[in-house]
Amino acid sequence: MSVVPVITATPDFRGRIGRDMRSGHYPVPHRYRLHLAAADPDCLGVAVTHALLGLDEVLPLTVLPARPDTADGGYAVLRPLYEASAHLYTGPAAAPVLSDGWTGRIVSTHVPDILRDLALRFRGEGRPELLPEDRQDEIRAVADLCEHSVQAAAQRAGELGLDDTAAHRDPLTVLFAALGSLERRLARHPYVLGDTPTAADVTVWVTLVQLDTVHRWHLDAAAMERVAGHAALWAYAGRLAARPEFGRHLDVEGLLARHRAHCRGQEAAGAAMRIVDWGAARG
Repeated sequence: MSVVPVITATPDFRGRIGRDMRSGHYPVPHRYRLHLAAADPDCLGVAVTHALLGLDEVLPLTVLPARPDTADGGYAVLRPLYEASAHLYTGPAAAPVLSDGWTGRIVSTHVPDILRDLALRFRGEGRPELLPEDRQDEIRAVADLCEHSVQAAAQRAGELGLDDTAAHRDPLTVLFAALGSLERRLARHPYVLGDTPTAADVTVWVTLVQLDTVHRWHLDAAAMERVAGHAALWAYAGRLAARPEFGRHLDVEGLLARHRAHCRGQEAAGAAMRIVDWGAARG
């Protein structure tokens, strides 16, 4: 399978939100704005985090169309921010972007930094603690599991197809082991790390959305049947989709359109086996 990578914002802009006025960027209501294309998985994770923290009135959100509108894979509306932030910038004006309304410039396009700063700098009374100090190693471990043992393994299995059965089996073994690990967690608790949501739940949920909407197109029916067999995991995915904080920005058709625009792979038998009715789950 030949896949043309989706162009996303480069990590050239790595500003951070500091604790107080001694930093150049410090947390002030209405100073910053997020620009997100929710059909991009990274952006979807940022949107869910923003919603869980209840930041609509503190840090406004601009939702961009699912498909970029410039030839280089960027957005025309973001071009002025990029050009104001980097002299003679020639790359794509891509999302996500955290911008500073006081300066008219970009603070960051780096997703991990944006997520961390939202969780640590804008958390207020009554908002969930998405990055509890004593669970951060676990949260990083779950993120690594999702990236390498679910996303990358599913991608690799889809690329191999069934032409080389033994090679195809290896990434699937990794994938099933990772899903089994998450299944065991969620059979015991309502959330990945226990009784309250954390950043780990954002990562896992977005990963499951990707697995059921994008990766299934390139997995065979037997593989998807085993993926679907993790009952606690998929019940959790549907339950979170029913929460407005998770489901509000979920655009399945946008995700698929974005995937189809860049994917050159062949459809496999698992394509017809969607596990979650995401539209119904959103209510």
